[in-house]
Amino acid sequence: MTSHILVIDDDPVQRRLLTNMIERLGHVAHVADNGRRGLELLDRKGGIVNVILLDLLMPEMNGHGFLEALAERGVDTPVIVQTGQGGIETVVQAMQAGAFDFLVKPVSPERLSIAIGNALKMASRDGKVKTARRPRGGAVGFDDIVSASPAMIRVLDLARRAAQSNIPIVLEGESGVGKEMVARAIQAASDRANKPFITVNCGAIPHNLVESILFGHEKGAFTGATEKHAGKFADADGGTLFLDEIGDLPLEVQVKLLRAVQQGEIEKVGARQPQKVDVRLISATNKDLINEVREGRFREDLYYRLNVFPITIPALRRRKEDIPVLVRAFVERFAAEQRLNQRLTASSGAMALLTAYDWPGNIRQLENAIFRAVVLAEGTELTVKDFPQIATQIPGYVVADRSGLSWGEAGPDRRPTGDALAGFRPEIAASQNGEQTLDRRFENAIASVEGGDVRKLAEVEEELIRFALKFYRGQMSQVARKLGIGRSTLYRKLKDYGIDPDNPLREAA
Repeated sequence: MTSHILVIDDDPVQRRLLTNMIERLGHVAHVADNGRRGLELLDRKGGIVNVILLDLLMPEMNGHGFLEALAERGVDTPVIVQTGQGGIETVVQAMQAGAFDFLVKPVSPERLSIAIGNALKMASRDGKVKTARRPRGGAVGFDDIVSASPAMIRVLDLARRAAQSNIPIVLEGESGVGKEMVARAIQAASDRANKPFITVNCGAIPHNLVESILFGHEKGAFTGATEKHAGKFADADGGTLFLDEIGDLPLEVQVKLLRAVQQGEIEKVGARQPQKVDVRLISATNKDLINEVREGRFREDLYYRLNVFPITIPALRRRKEDIPVLVRAFVERFAAEQRLNQRLTASSGAMALLTAYDWPGNIRQLENAIFRAVVLAEGTELTVKDFPQIATQIPGYVVADRSGLSWGEAGPDRRPTGDALAGFRPEIAASQNGEQTLDRRFENAIASVEGGDVRKLAEVEEELIRFALKFYRGQMSQVARKLGIGRSTLYRKLKDYGIDPDNPLREAA
């Protein structure tokens, strides 16, 4: 269905590019070069605009001023903000002021399509609670994986391609990023879709039982083997075997796994003859397997057999564009499962809080936080008060304005003032808890004289990179741009100086 999209951007090139992408999606684009003219256009169009695409940095009236004007007028048209400068604090402020979603320039057609599609769905809802699927533990397709970030879209594209063959896959990523869900989607999109999907967590099995559980055993093969056991490989015959935490597999079992991968046959414990199996193998790990190989904890020959098609799933803090989409999906799903009589939503303040947090437990932690909030919800809207554990983990988050309203508590009808927004300084607040402040570290980084001698250039460069990583909260493109270097150069320097991008202030071991 054709929709009307209002593009507000002071850059004529950006306006043309966005207009072209919007028209290719089958929608009608209206353009304005600043916030004030955007408001005038809204008044003239009489409410036909379905979605607003808003740049934050513009002359005369910027994006934040436009959002405040919309709030004063009571306009609830979904607003997608786009930013090419500033860190996550800029995005958080925009979402706090009522933005529906955000895009990072340059915007890809795929990302724009997803953002507009989600905004149109939200705008068209009539308030009825819809039945939501809970794919956990069941059949999962790629359509069940909620994502909006370019990094995750790339992951899903690679996974779709891998699903068309039997190539061995290794899914890399931190705990909770959704490796098993991607594995299930690969199975569902392959020619083994109606065959068994067997999962094994290699790190949760006692080492003395791993071989028996994977390959099976004959009756009487060892003390306590009172019954014959088929094993996971046999259970997965014809289908897919998902080996989670493959890096925890004991070395002695890795030898038998190598044979299973190479020759397609397994040996049960106590059996006289090998058994042929047809298994598609998908492995997952939160470890650096090549480092495990160097340390002698993982066989090199097995590594190269398994790591034919590696797919790295980024942590949630690296794809914050996914957070608003995931929050809405989880709220809708859990509200349906709890059989709530009315639609439940997340307030602007709650969405800003959840976007600001780095989620060390990734999607699993976010999902559990939403589940708890929905179960305890008392109204029709989740607010900051429904996420007390998250709010307490963001230093400097609670800042009261003149009305006493804490930063992050404003819902659609209570927008914070500019003073309240200005109080949130993640780049400074993150340096609390007894650490040397960023300001002090930056002073050290640019100091030209130390003990009468000029500091070495490498020392200054290392300190400046550490400061920039913390200041821009690990946004690598932003850090590279501000330092005036390419991303590949930045990654090389991180390796040279032994800097952890997730904890840049920590000294190298």
